[in-house]
Parts: sequence; structure tokens; C-alpha cells
Amino acid sequence: MPAPVLSGPQYLSEGLKLVLSPGLRLFVLLPLLINLLLFGALVGVATQQFSSWVDTFMPNLPSWLSFLEYIIWPLFVVLVLLMIFFTFTMLANIVAAPFNGFLAEKVEVVVRGEDNFPPFSWGELVAMIPRTLSREMRKLGYFLPRAIGLFILSFIPVVNIIAAPLWLLFGVWMMAIQYIDYPADNNKMSWQDMLAWLREKRWQSLGFGGITYAALLIPFVNILMMPAAVAGATLFWVRERGDTRATKAPGQAAS
Repeated sequence: MPAPVLSGPQYLSEGLKLVLSPGLRLFVLLPLLINLLLFGALVGVATQQFSSWVDTFMPNLPSWLSFLEYIIWPLFVVLVLLMIFFTFTMLANIVAAPFNGFLAEKVEVVVRGEDNFPPFSWGELVAMIPRTLSREMRKLGYFLPRAIGLFILSFIPVVNIIAAPLWLLFGVWMMAIQYIDYPADNNKMSWQDMLAWLREKRWQSLGFGGITYAALLIPFVNILMMPAAVAGATLFWVRERGDTRATKAPGQAAS
């Protein structure tokens, strides 16, 4: 019987349970600390600059259309928030990439039902750094041209009204790519093959990316949701690829 397919919220919920389990907490502490420091720094900058950033993107409307400012202002607030979110997520994932890759590797051991959980090894973690950072640069190469296009679109009067919805859709897709790539990379799947697989699982991928995106938008909650997303993406990877060994609840050993 094929493994049951979970929805995006279920994957993220199961991922949160996994990272809070005793066997995996160790691998979550360092990414949490890194994310907390980055988040605090970004919030400090955003608090001081937020109003000026919104004013920068707001179009200059003629006086007879000034009443529209009250309608479109919330769209540009959302636009700036999405940009801040992307900046934080991108920086946090680049810095925490080796830890996230290591966490995904250990989560996969658990979700497959194996009971030979290996001890933590700094040597193993250090050995993952070049590969995981290289993969993050590949994600950045995929992200930046599209983000720059949307950024330019944000400055074009009238047309820039659709910038916020497009940022949202792009963000959902990037969340699926960002986190599902960790187990894909651990299993030596190439970048192009990983993208092709996600396109085959487009709706499942968008479902997972959407709930992850929403969870990461919540201040402070997003710090814990990042490792939960890594674990949920690993569960997504194993289940959606039809591994029948991963049908048990987390923490149960295979019989």
C-alpha cells in the first residue's frame, strides 16, 4: 500500500513535532540561535526604516486621485513586509544551511523508521558546509533574477499594484524549493531534477510552501518554524516519493 499523502499543514505540524522530540533537539538549537540573532537585527533596522521604504514604493498620484492612496497604501505596506520577509529568510537560510542540511539528514533517519540514530559529530557537520553553501548559492541564482524582475515591477506606476500578489505567489514557490531542497540534496538529486520533481508535485509543493510561508510571516514564531519546515520538508520528500517505510508516526521504530 502506498504511503499516505499528507497536506501542507500536516507536514509542517509533523515537522514541528519531530524537531521538538528529544533525539532531534540538539540539531535545532544552533539554527534557532542563528535565526534569533538575525531576526533581532533585521527587526531593529526595519523598525527605523519601514515608513520611508513604504513612501519610496508608493506612486506619486495626481491630486485628483489622492483618495486612492488610502486604498493602495496597504498593498505597499504588504509589499515592503514581503521584501523584509524575503531578506530575513534568505540570510537565515544561507547562514544556517549546513545546520539545516544536517538536520534534514537526521530527520530522514527518524521518519524512515530506523532506530540506529547516530551521535552528533562536528566533523560530519563541517564536511557538509561546502556542499550546502554551494547549493544555497544555486538557490540564490534562481531567486535573484526573478526577485529583481519583481523589484523593478514594483516601481512601475499602476502595474506595480500587482507586485504584492506576484511576490506572494513567488514566495510560496520559493518556500517549497528552499526547504524540500535539503533532503533532495542529501539524497544527491541534482538541482534541475529537484525542480522537475517539484513541478510534477506542483499542487502538493505549493500547499507545503504556502503553509510554510504563512507560518514564517509570524514574528518570533518564524524562528521555530524554520527548523520545523526543514523537518516537514524531509517528511514531504520521503512520503511523496512513496517510501512505505515512513508510514509510522515519528518516534516509532520500524518493526
